[in-house]
Amino acid sequence: MPSTKKLLQAAAGNAGGDSLYVEDVFSTYLYDGTGAAHTITNGIDLSGEGGLTWIKARDIGYSHQLFDTERGATKQLYSNTTDGETTAATSLTSFNSDGFSLGALNGVNNPSQTFASWTFRKAEKFFDVVTYTGNGVNGRQLPHSLGSTPGMVVCKRTDTGQNWILQHKSLDLSGNKTMYLNNTDALAVANDYWNSTHASSTAITLSGDADINGSGGTYVAYVFASDAGGFGDDGDENIIKCGSWNENSTNNITIDCGFEPAFVMFKCADAASSWYMVDSMRGIPTPSSGTATGNYISTVLQAQSSNAEGSANAISLTSNGFIWYQDGRLTNTAKWIYIAIRRPMKTPEAGTEVFAVDTPDSTSPPKYRSSFPVDMAWFRSNINSTGATDIANRLTGTKYLNTNSNAVEGNQNSYTWDFQNGWYNDQGTETNNRSWMFKRATGFFDVVAYTGSGSVYLKDHNLGVVPEMMIVKNRNGAETSWSVYHSALGADYRVQLNSDSASSATSDWDNASDVGTAPTATQFNVKAASVIVNNASYSYVAYLFATLAGVSKVGSYTGTGADLNVDCGFSAGARFILIKRTNSTGNWFYWDYERGITAGNDPYLLLNSTAAQVTNTDYIDPLSSGFTVTSGASFDGLNNSGGNYIFLAIA
Repeated sequence: MPSTKKLLQAAAGNAGGDSLYVEDVFSTYLYDGTGAAHTITNGIDLSGEGGLTWIKARDIGYSHQLFDTERGATKQLYSNTTDGETTAATSLTSFNSDGFSLGALNGVNNPSQTFASWTFRKAEKFFDVVTYTGNGVNGRQLPHSLGSTPGMVVCKRTDTGQNWILQHKSLDLSGNKTMYLNNTDALAVANDYWNSTHASSTAITLSGDADINGSGGTYVAYVFASDAGGFGDDGDENIIKCGSWNENSTNNITIDCGFEPAFVMFKCADAASSWYMVDSMRGIPTPSSGTATGNYISTVLQAQSSNAEGSANAISLTSNGFIWYQDGRLTNTAKWIYIAIRRPMKTPEAGTEVFAVDTPDSTSPPKYRSSFPVDMAWFRSNINSTGATDIANRLTGTKYLNTNSNAVEGNQNSYTWDFQNGWYNDQGTETNNRSWMFKRATGFFDVVAYTGSGSVYLKDHNLGVVPEMMIVKNRNGAETSWSVYHSALGADYRVQLNSDSASSATSDWDNASDVGTAPTATQFNVKAASVIVNNASYSYVAYLFATLAGVSKVGSYTGTGADLNVDCGFSAGARFILIKRTNSTGNWFYWDYERGITAGNDPYLLLNSTAAQVTNTDYIDPLSSGFTVTSGASFDGLNNSGGNYIFLAIA
């Protein structure tokens, strides 16, 4: 989509039109406490549109702190207690047009602690906040502005201590059943709160019980949508899903949300359990298949508990939902309920939004800094010496692979991703260390972690467009080469990331007829029973790239032996360039803006080699629309006359 059109649609959406995105209405934002007043900028308009900010200390047993614009700043509620509203002048001090501000209160800003915040903006088909005064009338119809049927409603009395009373679309409310957010109880018969009636698209039905509608009492209701559409470029995409699954005694359960979540809260409805809260910022790693029980670990907080952050056998994410692991089963037949919110979906407009290079910062985490949360990173220790290039990503957590090797993944516990502005690894502060950082974004780049099936050919992805370059590696089961698809080669060929070999007619992108099949905007094919890309015993990771106007270019060129201008459609030149010859042997060369892309010598590294960077060659020159491959590049086979080359460039 052209940038101008996107901007106009976004402006219209924020003014009440159709083009809103999940980033406009929901944020998981992690921050370090400072003990002094400071502002959290998460891009959510709370002062203009209203909403809820939920804060929890990660490292210590402070209560959850909930603030909403209807009750006003400084007014606290605690999801883990029955307490009524309290006022703390140094808590959340203001709701802003792009986030919120904090005072020095330990519960939200202790200088020795880290915090998670989740912000829900009021918006039709996503979320609403309703405050009301009770009237004691059974069957009261409390209007809401969700514009769709709620998937979950949570009500809390604020002037005195009462439970957080909850209904969910997947629960049977007949016979006065209910659940509570502030405890671990299963669904059970309680007081008559909902008149045994689920909320409608216009109103919530309340009884006259004092806990939920007592005469003169004050209350707040948080109202969440489900499968209501209303978002994305065309206004027809879902960003929130409330649903359920039934556990069993032998199998993991795959839950289809219709999107990849960034946030999931879930609880067993038929037995006592925590209200688990997980999000991709704090970590929901995808395990390798075949790992032992107990390795399916997510980083969890519990809505009903003040406990610090911990680990639990929980879920992993898929391209269209999540997997719940049988290790967490309670009764073998119990129903679980959940609410899931989609991961970011906007299309970037500049390369700086999605790609950065950095040297280590020894002062404070994160060690490698960017202007965005990092989803994938390359890492080289001392580029002036020999060494492997690690490639790691948020979805697989502490696991990494080497781009120059066919070895299975290793583990580095210091690889952590829970930062808004970079990532961390503890492999020294050598100034010649480097990290190349990428953000997943529609139209630019996606990561898919999947388990091979041995027979099913289609794998879902969230790139949103047809991938033009796909890099796939077996993670855990066998030492197999990296397989690379490139649109210039076609689906009947591959090259190997860990090799300088020419392209091979052995395709890994086969359909049922054993014919190479190009990927689509939603799926890619992998060959049945292939150890390299789709063996049922192994797990895999795929990195997908596409051309995005003004941001990235996946392309090819034919060498001339003379200076060759490669037009990528950029306006200020390429900040990153990766090139590989395909019709003969040739290394995977890469350059970047941090080490220099100039009219003189340009240092390069090789993905398929442990060699130190080479600094005394001038193979690449800057070009405003892309880059120039110089005549001298033919010395290393980068511009031989008649040579075929593929490349990835980022503006």
